[in-house]
Amino acid sequence: MPYLFTSESVSEGHPDKVADQISDALLDNFLAFDPESKVACETMVTTGQVILAGEVKSNTYIDAQHIAREVVNKIGYTKGAYQFSGDSCGVISLIHEQSQDINQGVDRENKEEQGAGDQGMMFGYATAETDNYMPLALDISHKILIELAKLRREMDQITYLRPDAKSQVTIEYNDDNIPQRIDAIVISTQHDPFNEDDDAMLAQIKKDLVEILIPRVIEQLPAYAQKLFNDKITYHINPTGKFVIGGPHGDTGLTGRKIIVDTYGGKGAHGGGAFSGKDPSKVDRSAAYASRHVAKNLVAAGLATEVLVQVSYAIGVVEPTSIHVDTYGTSTVDLTDGEISRKVAQIFDMRPAAIESRLKLRNPIYSETAAYGHMGREPRTETLVFESPYNGRVEKTVELFTWEKLDYVDDVKKAFSL
Repeated sequence: MPYLFTSESVSEGHPDKVADQISDALLDNFLAFDPESKVACETMVTTGQVILAGEVKSNTYIDAQHIAREVVNKIGYTKGAYQFSGDSCGVISLIHEQSQDINQGVDRENKEEQGAGDQGMMFGYATAETDNYMPLALDISHKILIELAKLRREMDQITYLRPDAKSQVTIEYNDDNIPQRIDAIVISTQHDPFNEDDDAMLAQIKKDLVEILIPRVIEQLPAYAQKLFNDKITYHINPTGKFVIGGPHGDTGLTGRKIIVDTYGGKGAHGGGAFSGKDPSKVDRSAAYASRHVAKNLVAAGLATEVLVQVSYAIGVVEPTSIHVDTYGTSTVDLTDGEISRKVAQIFDMRPAAIESRLKLRNPIYSETAAYGHMGREPRTETLVFESPYNGRVEKTVELFTWEKLDYVDDVKKAFSL
């Protein structure tokens, strides 16, 4: 029997994402000047205030206040009318040194013997239903908000947009788990005040988003996804009505509160640990990336059409306590999931130091992950510049989204005779 599945995304101006972006910008600046930094930075944003907290062990010093203000301005909170702007908000830093009790379980004289920075389980997921091996509803939800942000910055066709926004896409699947059509799209976007009455305002916003935004999103999609759009889609545009008060003034934001948006939109599973603000010694982040890397390469190699990878750790212990692969019954090889799991453990070294090295995670690559999802992004190389009043200027050429590379497909095919 056909069923519906829904995923949501939030914009870079959503208060929780503002917090994530500040936390990851702080992390990047620490890693740019000291790649061995141990960082766990949390951010809270509210009306006119940014509060930074967390633990850091580093040989460098950064101007946290300046970095936070730069992030807020870059997102688009630059006006006093927003009750939150990069130039005028207060920034309070409560960051202190990392506990030695934690650090002694991580650092080793032999780096390969580095222990996990915490206990816990992490998941990676991949599906063949999209070209980037991501769930389709989440992929479209992200694209809606990326395009909405472009329209906001262009200030051409739609001139009233403000930074805060959310999207949600519901897709109907058939009994074979194949997408059939888009059933509903929800978009809530912050906006400037209108001179007209509320009904006229809402009608204008709905018209603009359905007739300007959605066609731009459809143009970016492959043919199989374009066919899912139809004239029977139910659109809920700003369903609560006026949305002038938003961002951190409308809703306090915290680092790590959008972990499902950050990963797979409710498909697969999530271990519960947030990503942003954490250096790669924290397996909450690095092992989640590594698990996605494994799952994506397994699906791309043709081992299965859907894969969930779980890995778990004990704090301070080098080897994972478990590695499990679930193929949801879609495996193309005559092996049980347990047998597949054992082979995967031989192909992919999931020790913390090995993950850091394989995915090049000791680089300042994290600001790019902090909005529109950590998974499903395009791997690429960029040259980044960091400037500090204490450390001068440094230029680094780095690889972004290394966990999205399909560089183990041949190894998987060889191991499983595919």
